[in-house]
Amino acid sequence: MSSIYLDHAATTPMVDAATVAMLQHMGELGNPSSLHSHGRATRKALEDAREILAQEVGCLASEIIFTASGTEANNIALKGFYWAGRAQGKNVVVVSAIEHHAILDPAHWLHAHESAEVIELPVTIDGVIDLDFLKDLVSTRGSEIAVISVMHSNNETGVIQPIAEVVAVAGQIPVHTDAVQSFKKTPLSFSALGVTAMSLSAHKIGGPLGIGALILRRTVEIPSLVHGGGQEREIRSGTLNAPSIIAFAAAAQSSHYQAEEITQLRDHFIDGVLSAIPDAVVNGLHAKRLPGIVNITFPRTQSDTLLLLMDSAGVSCSTGSACSAGVHEASHVLLAMGHTEITAQSSLRFSFGATSTHKECDFVLSVLPDVIARGRAANSV
Repeated sequence: MSSIYLDHAATTPMVDAATVAMLQHMGELGNPSSLHSHGRATRKALEDAREILAQEVGCLASEIIFTASGTEANNIALKGFYWAGRAQGKNVVVVSAIEHHAILDPAHWLHAHESAEVIELPVTIDGVIDLDFLKDLVSTRGSEIAVISVMHSNNETGVIQPIAEVVAVAGQIPVHTDAVQSFKKTPLSFSALGVTAMSLSAHKIGGPLGIGALILRRTVEIPSLVHGGGQEREIRSGTLNAPSIIAFAAAAQSSHYQAEEITQLRDHFIDGVLSAIPDAVVNGLHAKRLPGIVNITFPRTQSDTLLLLMDSAGVSCSTGSACSAGVHEASHVLLAMGHTEITAQSSLRFSFGATSTHKECDFVLSVLPDVIARGRAANSV
């Protein structure tokens, strides 16, 4: 069997509809901000795409601000809300301890450069935020909080967070959610959740790389992170990437993600792993999770070694943790869930997508026992 791709949480293949739409509009001439006929034609196609995305995510078209990535959307939201809050004497930024680095890093930047106080919400052993901690925090320091940011689902474990409850606790405090992993994989509605802002990314749903969106409630204004031509409500300047935006909408509209089937595939995989390797631990097993993400700890191994062994066996997966300058670091998500430095560095993330099959799943299960045995032998040397 040719190589198996089980890293769909990192990026997933473009769907045909998105590829066709992008190629078609790459051949069209016209800056969407230009007033001549070419520009107006491009603008119309772009605004049609905005309407489609608005319908798919449950917001108003005017609430969509296009960005170059989910990371940029997160930065615009977190920094923008903090700056707006600071002007009112609010200096606290609240994030969960399991956020993607696209939230954690700007939060820490705000602390280092803008004097923000950053408070991280703890999580349970299953990776769900501690709502009681948040309630106590809001009741005692709510007037100081500029923004609360909690991801809709975790990129390493797939655990879905209680965002509607967070909004209820927050009251008038702005709530942002990074929904990059959730869009088109689990029910998601901007208006139903009641959040102030939400981040999305096209390449997680079969759209192109390099295009994302910040959904921002129409009654809310925040300072700009990028200045220039005043596009996108003057919050995100820059010539709009019309071909990618149109492809993003095409991917959202034609998503082939079958949540029930992928959930069955995920559970079949988990059963196979636990049968073959009884001491393996599925992280977040008892929480509500996305259909396609499985994070498993294999005791007495090193995840970076396992990753290379899996790759040599023809399987692409992920450690789900950060590597900087060649130095492997324990996953901050797993550490927050109660893992030790050792066990947090003994885990792999397998993520299934719309193109994943039972045949691929069974192949991975067939090579996994040997990979774990070799990984344990290497770790004992």
